[in-house]
Amino acid sequence: MSIDIIKRILLLTILVLAQVLVLNNIHLLGCATPLLYVYLVLRINRFCPQWANLLWGFVIGLCVDIFSNTPGLAAASMTLMSLLQPYVLNIFVAHDNQDDMKPSFRTLGPVKYISYTSILVFIFCITFFTLETFNFFNWLQWIYNIVGSTIITVLLVLVVENVRRD
Repeated sequence: MSIDIIKRILLLTILVLAQVLVLNNIHLLGCATPLLYVYLVLRINRFCPQWANLLWGFVIGLCVDIFSNTPGLAAASMTLMSLLQPYVLNIFVAHDNQDDMKPSFRTLGPVKYISYTSILVFIFCITFFTLETFNFFNWLQWIYNIVGSTIITVLLVLVVENVRRD
Protein backbone atom coordinates (compact mmCIF):
# COMPACT_ATOMS: atom_id res chain seq x y z
CA MET A 1 0.00 0.00 0.00
CA SER A 2 1.42 3.37 -0.89
CA ILE A 3 2.04 6.06 1.69
CA ASP A 4 -0.44 8.36 -0.08
CA ILE A 5 -3.32 5.92 0.48
CA ILE A 6 -2.38 5.54 4.14
CA LYS A 7 -2.32 9.33 4.53
CA ARG A 8 -5.75 9.59 2.87
CA ILE A 9 -7.24 6.91 5.12
CA LEU A 10 -5.83 8.66 8.18
CA LEU A 11 -7.19 12.03 7.01
CA LEU A 12 -10.54 10.36 6.23
CA THR A 13 -10.71 8.97 9.77
CA ILE A 14 -9.85 12.31 11.37
CA LEU A 15 -12.29 14.34 9.24
CA VAL A 16 -15.18 11.88 9.65
CA LEU A 17 -14.68 11.82 13.42
CA ALA A 18 -14.48 15.61 13.54
CA GLN A 19 -17.63 15.89 11.42
CA VAL A 20 -19.65 13.36 13.38
CA LEU A 21 -18.56 14.30 16.89
CA VAL A 22 -18.20 18.08 16.61
CA LEU A 23 -19.26 19.74 13.37
CA ASN A 24 -22.67 18.06 13.02
CA ASN A 25 -23.67 19.71 16.30
CA ILE A 26 -22.85 23.23 15.06
CA HIS A 27 -25.68 25.14 13.40
CA LEU A 28 -24.70 28.80 13.14
CA LEU A 29 -27.79 31.02 13.04
CA GLY A 30 -29.88 27.87 12.62
CA CYS A 31 -28.81 27.36 9.02
CA ALA A 32 -25.04 27.07 8.55
CA THR A 33 -23.46 23.69 9.25
CA PRO A 34 -19.76 23.22 8.46
CA LEU A 35 -19.24 20.18 6.21
CA LEU A 36 -15.47 19.74 6.37
CA TYR A 37 -15.31 16.20 4.97
CA VAL A 38 -15.64 17.62 1.44
CA TYR A 39 -11.98 18.64 1.81
CA LEU A 40 -10.92 15.09 0.94
CA VAL A 41 -12.45 15.29 -2.53
CA LEU A 42 -11.02 18.76 -3.08
CA ARG A 43 -7.51 17.31 -2.57
CA ILE A 44 -7.73 14.51 -5.16
CA ASN A 45 -4.91 14.61 -7.74
CA ARG A 46 -5.52 15.99 -11.20
CA PHE A 47 -4.98 12.76 -13.14
CA CYS A 48 -6.55 10.37 -10.63
CA PRO A 49 -8.61 7.73 -12.49
CA GLN A 50 -12.32 8.56 -12.59
CA TRP A 51 -13.29 5.26 -10.97
CA ALA A 52 -10.96 5.92 -8.02
CA ASN A 53 -12.28 9.47 -7.72
CA LEU A 54 -15.88 8.22 -7.58
CA LEU A 55 -14.98 5.42 -5.16
CA TRP A 56 -13.27 7.83 -2.74
CA GLY A 57 -16.23 10.20 -2.85
CA PHE A 58 -18.74 7.42 -2.25
CA VAL A 59 -16.73 5.89 0.62
CA ILE A 60 -16.30 9.26 2.32
CA GLY A 61 -20.01 9.99 2.02
CA LEU A 62 -20.96 6.51 3.17
CA CYS A 63 -18.76 6.81 6.29
CA VAL A 64 -20.42 10.11 7.17
CA ASP A 65 -23.88 8.66 6.46
CA ILE A 66 -23.30 5.65 8.69
CA PHE A 67 -22.28 7.73 11.69
CA SER A 68 -24.63 10.70 11.10
CA ASN A 69 -27.81 8.71 10.42
CA THR A 70 -28.37 10.43 7.08
CA PRO A 71 -29.28 7.55 4.77
CA GLY A 72 -27.47 8.17 1.49
CA LEU A 73 -27.45 11.98 1.55
CA ALA A 74 -23.73 12.46 1.95
CA ALA A 75 -22.87 9.48 -0.25
CA ALA A 76 -24.95 10.77 -3.16
CA SER A 77 -23.72 14.35 -2.76
CA MET A 78 -20.08 13.32 -2.44
CA THR A 79 -20.33 11.02 -5.46
CA LEU A 80 -21.69 13.87 -7.58
CA MET A 81 -18.98 16.18 -6.29
CA SER A 82 -16.33 13.54 -7.10
CA LEU A 83 -17.77 13.15 -10.58
CA LEU A 84 -17.51 16.89 -11.29
CA GLN A 85 -14.19 17.54 -9.50
CA PRO A 86 -11.84 16.80 -12.46
CA TYR A 87 -13.88 18.96 -14.82
CA VAL A 88 -14.00 21.91 -12.42
CA LEU A 89 -10.27 21.53 -11.73
CA ASN A 90 -9.49 21.60 -15.46
CA ILE A 91 -11.15 25.02 -15.67
CA PHE A 92 -8.51 26.44 -13.33
CA VAL A 93 -5.42 24.60 -14.61
CA ALA A 94 -3.62 25.52 -17.82
CA HIS A 95 -4.37 22.99 -20.56
CA ASP A 96 -0.73 22.68 -21.59
CA ASN A 97 0.27 21.81 -18.01
CA GLN A 98 0.74 18.02 -17.80
CA ASP A 99 1.75 17.86 -14.12
CA ASP A 100 -0.16 15.47 -11.88
CA MET A 101 -0.60 18.12 -9.26
CA LYS A 102 -2.68 18.03 -6.12
CA PRO A 103 -4.99 21.07 -5.95
CA SER A 104 -3.99 23.33 -3.09
CA PHE A 105 -3.66 26.96 -2.14
CA ARG A 106 -0.01 26.90 -3.21
CA THR A 107 -0.34 25.05 -6.53
CA LEU A 108 -3.38 26.88 -7.92
CA GLY A 109 -2.90 30.26 -6.29
CA PRO A 110 -5.30 32.00 -3.91
CA VAL A 111 -7.95 33.25 -6.35
CA LYS A 112 -8.16 30.06 -8.39
CA TYR A 113 -8.20 27.82 -5.31
CA ILE A 114 -10.96 29.83 -3.63
CA SER A 115 -13.00 29.74 -6.84
CA TYR A 116 -12.40 26.01 -7.32
CA THR A 117 -13.36 25.28 -3.72
CA SER A 118 -16.42 27.54 -3.78
CA ILE A 119 -17.85 25.97 -6.94
CA LEU A 120 -17.49 22.39 -5.73
CA VAL A 121 -18.73 23.11 -2.20
CA PHE A 122 -21.72 25.00 -3.62
CA ILE A 123 -22.59 22.04 -5.87
CA PHE A 124 -22.25 19.71 -2.88
CA CYS A 125 -24.46 21.89 -0.65
CA ILE A 126 -27.17 22.25 -3.32
CA THR A 127 -27.28 18.47 -3.76
CA PHE A 128 -27.10 17.67 -0.04
CA PHE A 129 -29.78 20.11 1.12
CA THR A 130 -32.09 19.39 -1.82
CA LEU A 131 -31.99 15.68 -1.01
CA GLU A 132 -32.40 16.44 2.69
CA THR A 133 -35.44 18.65 2.18
CA PHE A 134 -36.85 16.66 -0.75
CA ASN A 135 -39.39 19.41 -1.34
CA PHE A 136 -39.33 23.17 -1.66
CA PHE A 137 -42.05 23.93 0.87
CA ASN A 138 -39.76 26.16 2.93
CA TRP A 139 -37.54 27.34 0.07
CA LEU A 140 -36.18 30.34 2.01
CA GLN A 141 -34.74 28.05 4.71
CA TRP A 142 -33.37 25.82 1.93
CA ILE A 143 -31.53 28.80 0.39
CA TYR A 144 -30.23 29.91 3.80
CA ASN A 145 -28.90 26.40 4.47
CA ILE A 146 -27.14 26.23 1.10
CA VAL A 147 -25.57 29.69 1.25
CA GLY A 148 -24.68 29.56 4.95
CA SER A 149 -23.17 26.08 4.79
CA THR A 150 -21.26 26.91 1.61
CA ILE A 151 -19.70 30.01 3.17
CA ILE A 152 -18.76 28.36 6.47
CA THR A 153 -17.41 25.24 4.72
CA VAL A 154 -15.28 27.24 2.27
CA LEU A 155 -13.86 29.29 5.14
CA LEU A 156 -13.11 26.15 7.14
CA VAL A 157 -11.46 24.46 4.12
CA LEU A 158 -9.28 27.55 3.60
CA VAL A 159 -8.24 27.48 7.26
CA VAL A 160 -7.34 23.78 7.07
CA GLU A 161 -5.50 24.33 3.78
CA ASN A 162 -3.42 27.12 5.31
CA VAL A 163 -2.55 24.97 8.34
CA ARG A 164 -1.46 21.94 6.30
CA ARG A 165 2.19 21.80 5.30
CA ASP A 166 2.38 19.34 2.40
